[in-house]
Amino acid sequence: MSGEAKLRETMCLLARSMFDRGLTGGSTGNISARTADGGLLVSPTGASFGRLDPARLSRFDQDGKLVSGDPPTKEMPLHSAFYDTRSTAGAVVHLHACHSVALSMMPDADPDNFLPPLTPYGIMKLGRVKLLPFFMPGDPAMGAAVRGLAGRRSAVMLANHGPVVAGRDIEAACDAMEELEDTARLAMLTRGMSPRMLTREQVASLVQSFDVEWDA
Repeated sequence: MSGEAKLRETMCLLARSMFDRGLTGGSTGNISARTADGGLLVSPTGASFGRLDPARLSRFDQDGKLVSGDPPTKEMPLHSAFYDTRSTAGAVVHLHACHSVALSMMPDADPDNFLPPLTPYGIMKLGRVKLLPFFMPGDPAMGAAVRGLAGRRSAVMLANHGPVVAGRDIEAACDAMEELEDTARLAMLTRGMSPRMLTREQVASLVQSFDVEWDA
């Protein structure tokens, strides 16, 4: 199996896994990954994560031209913004994950540091998550908002919509996305209970020990 064929299979396998566990439903969510030649593989528009076909993924060349597969997701501006501003981005995942969306609706959500410091892995895998305002689905302004961060964040939360995460490869991006949703779920489960969070000193130690993007 060629490298690209394996990447296609992996994208569809991971998407199906997230769908089967209820992390995104129906035909929501989109996923993309860099190919070895600098192009992109992207989930098609209107496609369900539970039924992605490796052969029908949208294939872009290194110049951003669609060369094969079905028409891509309408959220391409989001994906392109991460690839264009983060040299380390090898994959991008966007879900309509229930608990993170719920947390984004809370009136006290911190726009600059969306996830509360509940576990070490939320910090290690995501750094600070930026909460962006609501945009209409498919609005190119979402991509512009990500570009405005100048590559300083690996993850953003679109208010009332869903999280978007970039990672060095498809596995890392999906792992980080799941950590984001798990942390949001913990935050909602413990809401109003005054949970014991990590201290500032503990957060600082994690940031230093694991070289986390945090102060940007």
